[in-house]
Formats: sequence, structure tokens, C-alpha cells
Amino acid sequence: MKKVELFRKTAHELLSLLRAGEIDPEDIVSSVLGQIKKQEGNVKAFLTLLEEQAYEKARELKNADRNLPLYGIPVAIKDNMCTEGIQTSCGSKILIPYKPPYDATIVRKIKEAGAIIIGKTNMDEFAMGSSCEHSGFFPTHNPWDLERVPGGSSGGSAAAVAAGECIMSTGSDTGGSIRQPASFSGVVGLKPTYGLVSRFGLVAFASSLDQIGPFTKDVTDSTLFLNTLAGYDPADSTSINHLKTDYAKSLEGGVKGMKIGVIKDLLGDGIEDGVKAKIESAIDVYKKLGAEIKYVEFPLIKYALPVYYLLAPAEASSNLARYDGVQYGLRVKAGDIISMYCKTRSEGFGDEVKRRIMLGTYALSAGYYDAYYLRALKVRTMIVREFERLFKECDVLLSPTAPTTAFKIGEKTDDPLGMYLSDICTIPVNLAGLPGISIPCGLSEGLPVGMQLIGRTLGEESIFRAAYAYELHSEPVKCML
Repeated sequence: MKKVELFRKTAHELLSLLRAGEIDPEDIVSSVLGQIKKQEGNVKAFLTLLEEQAYEKARELKNADRNLPLYGIPVAIKDNMCTEGIQTSCGSKILIPYKPPYDATIVRKIKEAGAIIIGKTNMDEFAMGSSCEHSGFFPTHNPWDLERVPGGSSGGSAAAVAAGECIMSTGSDTGGSIRQPASFSGVVGLKPTYGLVSRFGLVAFASSLDQIGPFTKDVTDSTLFLNTLAGYDPADSTSINHLKTDYAKSLEGGVKGMKIGVIKDLLGDGIEDGVKAKIESAIDVYKKLGAEIKYVEFPLIKYALPVYYLLAPAEASSNLARYDGVQYGLRVKAGDIISMYCKTRSEGFGDEVKRRIMLGTYALSAGYYDAYYLRALKVRTMIVREFERLFKECDVLLSPTAPTTAFKIGEKTDDPLGMYLSDICTIPVNLAGLPGISIPCGLSEGLPVGMQLIGRTLGEESIFRAAYAYELHSEPVKCML
């Protein structure tokens, strides 16, 4: 078997070869790093590459238990997750050259599962963006079309999987930052139930919304990765003490008799015709497989975007107050401490982060808290209740992941509202803390389209079953870089 072919394979395919003794971890690392050297100059998915450490880990694993869950699988980590002794910048100049003294819980779990960390991926600064253009260093390019964005904020992680520069990667999803780039980049992206995966060691953006999840090449790999990531963590006060589940067992059974609710409000104005066509084709597949399709109304969904852009910036303005040049990261010298604060934050933060800090600070300020923040919280509760109503009628909900395919780099940088609208289909899921998965459902004018499946709280097994059933009966969408 040619080593160069290994980077194209899924994790479960590689695990079969590894356990049969046909290949070893060093073969996979060599293949993936070869692809990185070939493509990274164009894709720009990584902020930090760990070539030496990856080879060293691969050699160590030759004497390890081959039955480890992710034995020998190269994994990339989004750069807002702490990695001991390795730079963690959150895509921001204000955190250069911060190197955490500990691993995030999910990083520790990934290592214990036998995976090989290949590098840290690029992202919109502090996870604030929908295109990976707001990185403090450089934009990441979509492997399907290098003139287009890969989505955001986890654009580097999505692009790395799509381009074969890793086998799996981690992302964080605050308003769609796993699912939207998965849609744009033609890979599978899962946002788990809030609290199912520990956030200890994830640098906070909006703490009531942030959730870590996986990017993979197919649904089977997503279940394998979630098996490693999920689990109670006493270090995270929002962690759910939930009975351990083997998500790989949820793939079988098909969708015959499953009630799938199609959200009509997310198939109307603002959704590209090509996206609508692919979603309708996917619905036809489910009908042929015996699912019961029901078109449902969600009139409150139009309020999700303004609610999110009050709550998330409010939490961000609080979480980002700690970056002041005193303890770690960038410090700009000045004559007094107040000037040092101002100059450090002015030079360290990018425009989008500043925009959201100001918006959030305004929403929390005296005289405006009740008018904006408190009302947004109340509408959030109404959206949660609306989802609860729909799940009394449906097993899973279905919509596009994003209203468009990937747009061109620079197309929306001067239009913040247009950029924010990229997350219109994904934000409601975060507000309600629900699980959602994006899977490829075809191409529109040569670019991937993502379909979103939403489950009830801790309903990952249902969305995996529905996603896998569709995947088995549809044409694969694979980037051929």
C-alpha cells in the first residue's frame, strides 16, 4: 500500500489496517505530513505544526496497545484549546507567545486514546467569525476553491480534514462554528449537547454557548471521536454527569418510521436555490428510506440571530476582560497602567473582536441591560420551549446548515451583518443547547452543501442514525486535493 494514499482514508479504515498489522502509525504520520507539505502553502490550515513530536509519538505507539480507541490517528486541535507547552493563541496576537502549563481535558483524552496530535489549527480570532478571515495572522483557504473561505470560526480544522492534512480535528461551536465550516468544506461536523464534552481548557468566548466537537470524514468517524471526547468532567461545572454511551452502536437501524421535521422557516428567503435543491433531494432520500417527513413551522427562529448577537458579545466582553497585558500574552509598554491596558487591547485585538466587545459592553451597561440583555434571555427561553414543542412531534429536525455555499475571500469582510447571517441556521441550536450535525448532501456549482440534523437534548444517537442512513444512500462528497 502506498503511504501517500493513507491520508485519504477514514479513521475507522486506518484503525482496521493498524490492528491487522498492515501499517504502523509512522506510515500514517508520514502520509499526512507529506500532504501538509504539498498543500499547506495554499490552504493555510495550521498555526503550529508538530512534525517532530508527531513522529516521536508514532514511534512510541509501535509498542502500545493497538486496541486503543484512536490508536495512531493524526488529529489536529483548534488553537483555542490548551496544549501543555505548545502555543495557544486563539488566532489572536494578544496571546502571543502564551504556552499553557496544562492540557485541556479533551486534549488529554485524545492523547490517552492513542491519537497523534499533528498541530494547532487556524481560526477566527477568539472564535468570533464565520469565515476564518478574522484570524490575527492570515486567512485559511477552502480546499475546494482556494479563492473561497472554509467557514468559521473553526475554518482551519475543517479545511485540514477536507484537504487530508489530518484524519480528524477538533472545533468549538458557539453559534455554528463547527457545523458551518463543515458545510462549506464538505466534511462532517458535530456540535454535541451542551455539557456533554468538557470545556475545561477551552478558552472561553461565550460560556453559556461554547461547545467542543469533532470534524471527521464520515459519520462513523464522528461516533468514534465522540466516544473519546464525551464524558463527565468535575473540572467543568457545566459538565453533564451522563451515563457513558457507545455512539458507534447508534448507526444501525435505519430511519424507517423515524419522524423527521423539516423546518420550513429555514427553506425560505435567503437560502440559495442550489442549497434548497440539495436539501429537497436529501428529503426525498429519507422518504424512500421510509422516514415520516413533516414540514414544521418555527416562527420564533427569526429572533435567534438578534438574541445571539446580544448574548454572545455580552459574555465575550466579560470573558475577554482578562486580556490586559498584566499576566500573560502581549504587553505594550506605556507611561502608566491605564495607557498600557488601552494600548495592549488596541494593538492586540482585531476589528471583529473589538466590535463584539463594544456591542456586548453596551448591552450590559446601566440603562440598557433590561432593554437588551434581559429581553434576549427571555426570548432565548422561548426558543428553548419551541424546540421542546417540536420534539414532541418529531424525532429529529432537518434544515440546511448554511444559507449559501462558501463565499469568496473578502466578499463579506465589509458587511458584518451579511457575515453574521451565515450562521442563521445554526445559532438556534446553540441557544437551546441541543446537538446538531452537518453532513455533506451534494454539490451546488461544484461547492459542498451541508445538511443539518438537530436532536433533542442528549439525542446524539438519533441524529447519528439519521445521518448514517443518508450517508449510506448518497453519493460521497470528497475533496480531491
